[in-house]
Amino acid sequence: MKAKELRERTTEHLREMEKNLAKEAFDARFKNFTNRLNDTALIRRTRRDLARVKTILTQRAAAAAAADKAETTGEGKA
Repeated sequence: MKAKELRERTTEHLREMEKNLAKEAFDARFKNFTNRLNDTALIRRTRRDLARVKTILTQRAAAAAAADKAETTGEGKA
């Protein structure tokens, strides 16, 4: 999944995707350990997608915190 596609989604949807991807990553690792996983590249793809989602959520949280700080300190007002 591309980061551009992820940025278009809502924060709530991204949080749900984060939970699902974490579960998928766990399941894939478990299947790989028990030799039931045919496509081992799935582990890597899932991990990277999870990292993309977490990065976007972190960026949004930082932007919201910066906006709150600017609002409370009076920055940005003329």
